[in-house]
Amino acid sequence: MRKRLVSTAIAVAAVGALVTPAAAQAEPPHPHSVSVLGHGSEAGTAVVSGQNEPGTRLRVGGARTASAHTLPVDYQVQETGYWCGPAATRIALSARIAPPSQGALAAQLGTTEAGTDHISQVTGVLNANLGTGWYETKEMPNDPPTQAQKDLLWNDIVVDIDNNYPLVTNIVAPPGNQPPGYPSDQTIHHYFTVIGYDDANRTVLIADPASFGGNQIYWLSFDQLATLIPPKGYAA
Repeated sequence: MRKRLVSTAIAVAAVGALVTPAAAQAEPPHPHSVSVLGHGSEAGTAVVSGQNEPGTRLRVGGARTASAHTLPVDYQVQETGYWCGPAATRIALSARIAPPSQGALAAQLGTTEAGTDHISQVTGVLNANLGTGWYETKEMPNDPPTQAQKDLLWNDIVVDIDNNYPLVTNIVAPPGNQPPGYPSDQTIHHYFTVIGYDDANRTVLIADPASFGGNQIYWLSFDQLATLIPPKGYAA
């Protein structure tokens, strides 16, 4: 089990700077590449939208400022209606390694047409592919979450992103409490990846493999994220 330390300072770099991990450089060129913070970081800001064909792939650049930190990832729309778990796991892995395919990860996760059963399966597959014990399963059974659970979630987001580890979250989005583009008349059980945060706006950057309504990379308020995870959990 790793030792968790809260970051006390954030280095300042150029906004929108693109960072490409060495592990990903051997992959074929990406058809699209996008920087993030130039779009703003307020809740509801869409960074990438509209390219929603299954398997659509693009490179999302990382950036770091005095208040915000986002990670470079290889984003891909989930290839089936039930592969959100594998796709979200693939996005998280891409910040550190050239990730396996969604199909390979679906096999590792035990994903079926009913989806990926539990966030702990994601935690195990992340650690197995990275050869590390960094990721832990964090449960959020209380709905609404307690203040202690919210504080832990924010701390996990900051520590993980500052150490180049995206989070994978298992969410439940009912009508009236949904991220942008979600079917408004349905309760959606889903996995997506947190790839950044902005402390000034108290927002988090989401890489959403479902691409509901074409919404792929967007900023969400931290408070809304904290209401979406219960009664599930996250890998951080």
